[in-house]
Amino acid sequence: MDITVTELKERIDKGEDLNFLDVREEYEYDEQNLGAKLIPLGELPDRIEELQDWKNSEVIVHCRSGARSGKAKSFMESQGFTNVRNVTGGILAYNELD
Repeated sequence: MDITVTELKERIDKGEDLNFLDVREEYEYDEQNLGAKLIPLGELPDRIEELQDWKNSEVIVHCRSGARSGKAKSFMESQGFTNVRNVTGGILAYNELD
């Protein structure tokens, strides 16, 4: 099940410790990041082992619009991750909250 930007913002604002992954490119992350671990989508297959501790936990994945994070979610599920949630609308939607 995906996660809305509203729910994500509430959880960030509460200071929750999230398994939070950003699959955008480094230059995008440098412009704005929400505190997530950065692994660009293209690098995810080679770096998936970095996320093994999250395999049976909730993982929240975001990108700019939700497209790349949707692909990341599918890939992670194919690798045995059990609870991956895509941020609907990505950082574009998140920025509209303010």
